[in-house]
Parts: sequence; C-alpha cells; structure tokens
Amino acid sequence: MKKLLVLILLILSCNVFTNDYGIATLPLLPEDYQKDPNLLPGIPVIPGLPSEELVVENSGEEVKWILENSYTINLDTKVKVVVPLEILTDVEIKALVIDNQELTIPFQLEMNKEPDRQNFYTLNYSEKEIDIDGDGQIDTFIYSPKYINKKVITDNYLYIDGKNISNEGVHKKKIYITVELREG
Repeated sequence: MKKLLVLILLILSCNVFTNDYGIATLPLLPEDYQKDPNLLPGIPVIPGLPSEELVVENSGEEVKWILENSYTINLDTKVKVVVPLEILTDVEIKALVIDNQELTIPFQLEMNKEPDRQNFYTLNYSEKEIDIDGDGQIDTFIYSPKYINKKVITDNYLYIDGKNISNEGVHKKKIYITVELREG
C-alpha cells in the first residue's frame, strides 16, 4: 500500500513540475516546419512525406519541389583491419668478458601476434656486426633466424669475441630492431 501511495505521489509531483515549468512538450512534426520555416533557421525544409509538394520562396519566386522518384539503397560496409606485426620485448644484455673469452648469449623476442604468413617477415637490425669498444675491430655479432614464423622467436643469440676487445671498461650500444617484409 505504501509503495502504491509513493508511486502516485511521484507521478503527481512529476506532472505538476512539468506543467509549472513547461518541460513536457511534444516534438514538432514535419508539417509544423512547413507552416513556419523560421522554427529552425538554417535547416533546409524538406517535404514530410515523399508524396507531398513543397513550395519555397527564393528571392521572390516560388519554387515547387516535387519528389519524382524514390529509391531504397542498402549499403554494406566491410572493413578489413590489419594489425601490423610488431616486436613487444625490449632486450637488455649484460655480460662480463674476461681476457679472450668467447661468449654466446641467447635471447628471445616476442611479437604482438602470430605471423599470418610463413617465411614472409624478417628481422632487420640497425647493426649486426658491432665494434663495442670502438677500437676498429668487430667483436660482437648478432644472429637471428632468417624469417619470423612464430610469436616468440627463441633462436636469437649474441656472440662476443673477447680477443677483439682491447679497451677495458663498460661499453654500451643501442641496437634497433624492425620487422620487414620479405623481398620478392
């Protein structure tokens, strides 16, 4: 019973509120726009129904608009979205090389998705043969498989030849990796 009384009071208060402030109004019909084109300035007036005529005054002349033909057009839109193959991982390799030591350091690269075609994508390094200490002798090499065929590439490794490193100290080098399409 209380719920019913609350519901009735809510409906009455909404009705009184809308009548006092004029909030509840009916939408305008196309006929209203034709009778008074100044209702919505800047919006072109068109016939409400395809069978009606429309008379518009244009600089003193009356222009009649009559719909001669009407067609229904169905448009299908199909969009093919292609997400490019990208490298997700950043690789940071730290190694301690003592004297003429040779090191082979494996590393992994993870892609954002499984390649959609086999033997089509390749890795391109900004440098594959590196002079890490700047003495003019190549001492560091990067090896990777020729093609990217999996989401996680595990066959990558860095080879450091200690006998070609002549300067002691900490040496750093940034190498950039991009994914490229196979040539031909």
